[in-house]
Amino acid sequence: MHPLDPLTADEIRRAVAVVRRDRGVSETFRFAAVTLEEPAKRDLLAGSATSRVGRIVTWNRADGRTFEALVDLDHDRVISFEERHGVQPNFTPDEYHECDEVLRRHPAVLAVLAERGVTDPSLVLFDLWAYGEALVPPQWRDRRVGWCDVWLRNAPGASPYANFLKGLHVIVDVNAMTVLEIEDDGTRDQPPTMGEYAPALVPGQRLRDDLRPLQITQPEGVSFTLDGNELRWQRWRLRIGFNYREGLVLHQVAYEDGDRLRPIAHRLSFAEMVVPYRDPTPDHARRTAFDIGEWGLGLMTQSLALGCDCLGEIRYLDAVLPDSHGEPFTIKNAICLHEEDNAVLWKHVDATAGAEVRRMRRMVVSFHVTVANYEYLVYWRFYQDGNIECEVRATGIMVTTGFGDDGPPPYGSAVDQGIYAPFHQHFIVARLDLDIDGDANTVYETHTEALPLGGSNPHGLALRSVATPLTRESEGRRDYDWASQRAWKVANDGVRNRLGLAPAYKLVPTGCVPHYLPDASPVLQRAQAIRHPLWVTQHRDDERWPCGDFPTQSATDTGLPVWTGADRCLVNSDIVLWYVFGIHHITRPEDWPVMPADIVSFWLKPFGFFDRNPALDVPPQPEHCHGQ
Repeated sequence: MHPLDPLTADEIRRAVAVVRRDRGVSETFRFAAVTLEEPAKRDLLAGSATSRVGRIVTWNRADGRTFEALVDLDHDRVISFEERHGVQPNFTPDEYHECDEVLRRHPAVLAVLAERGVTDPSLVLFDLWAYGEALVPPQWRDRRVGWCDVWLRNAPGASPYANFLKGLHVIVDVNAMTVLEIEDDGTRDQPPTMGEYAPALVPGQRLRDDLRPLQITQPEGVSFTLDGNELRWQRWRLRIGFNYREGLVLHQVAYEDGDRLRPIAHRLSFAEMVVPYRDPTPDHARRTAFDIGEWGLGLMTQSLALGCDCLGEIRYLDAVLPDSHGEPFTIKNAICLHEEDNAVLWKHVDATAGAEVRRMRRMVVSFHVTVANYEYLVYWRFYQDGNIECEVRATGIMVTTGFGDDGPPPYGSAVDQGIYAPFHQHFIVARLDLDIDGDANTVYETHTEALPLGGSNPHGLALRSVATPLTRESEGRRDYDWASQRAWKVANDGVRNRLGLAPAYKLVPTGCVPHYLPDASPVLQRAQAIRHPLWVTQHRDDERWPCGDFPTQSATDTGLPVWTGADRCLVNSDIVLWYVFGIHHITRPEDWPVMPADIVSFWLKPFGFFDRNPALDVPPQPEHCHGQ
């Protein structure tokens, strides 16, 4: 096996068995994580990483104590087993479903539902959320605590998020699975809604009948090869990884340039996703999700199906993860690999020579995640001209709440008669460990300046691009500036291209969202990573989680603000970019009852990495053009 291959089902079982045998991990313990402990980067680069090590996060439901372990799988032994004091591991899907089942049988909860006219608990969904410490009721702060919304289906099989029971919440001890409090504000009026999206359940729905078939075919098969987890396509080479927290991870991204294999990125992933709801009313004031740190994108990844999520000639990779009892399970078709046509790559029409045009082909590596009501569709795309694009599509069902007759809701948009969807934001933190022609890189902040009128610039046409190096981590906390077209370039100053310039890749930012939070905000205290669209740090293997290792019930951000306080050198260093982008969701009626995909992306573009257009050698494909 390659040192970066995810743990197999057998390795997960063996890691769990070792800590049970050697550290007394009994049946009262649950497992938040059993995952590969990736080898040190220096060992990978040196080719000396060989041993397989598992990292385990486990906690005892009986006393709430959390432990972190490393297990040497090659030698069947525990390397370390340490208690992590005062933290809560990520919640697990098992706890989510167990909580839902427990509450729908709880006598006090059933009594409150009956008072609201709900007598069939099979139609009820209890939607479990994690807390930040500042919002946990003081008497429960020493426990593993969650709070639940309550939703009601219109009928069996109907949308679970169609009807929000306003003013009703249940606070739960998630270890004991006991009810701590039932919050009921006395609301009894439920506005009728049309919250269905399945065609059979939408009143009067007729599907369009004027779409002709669109076939995506590759009669000679795909143009990529997959050897285990190594993908090769159109001079690109990379390894595909997967874990419970980040989901899809791309390792050792490189480009075959002539007879050289040139490194571009050591590791690309999403390290955190912060979703604060910007509605201070009691139903929503504590509604902030850390979807990666509190739950894990990998654990919420969905199986993909041919012909729906991906089109064309598809190759899939399965993912193997542990449940909270330490037993492995398989997500079939967790990762989709396919090629796409994407219109014109380059073209010119000459009056004498005629037209030269090339179609753009791109390689797509994707996975899809269901986070309760929301869906996140993540696409990493590799292009023939050396570009890398990362796109996220957010879809699914919005949280909604009823409102009275006292005017439109101030913190959201009305989406149906008597209900509104709160405004909210999605902040995604991409961890970009770039190695441009090696791991000695410098980040340059670039901007454009208009030169003043003068003798050499009589008409004010002159523009210049200015690049300023970020020399220390204190300078690496950067904000976006549209007016100056600010961007960031990662260059290797120890290498020169044909023109004598340092090869580089440029982060082209989009979707930079201001946080609009005061310094005292509990959300901002826990997620200081969202203060800036870009952070730059010197690489360390153990700096993976920008809002801290354990953000569940956290009070402060122990990640990026702490690391950058060391103010390490960023010049000719092994650097990591933490890019914060996302969606500022001002909700609208067209997003209801299921939301059309909202799309946000960013690009990594070669800037002097190649001597000229690297896609000059793409052949024409006139045989694929048809006309009538």
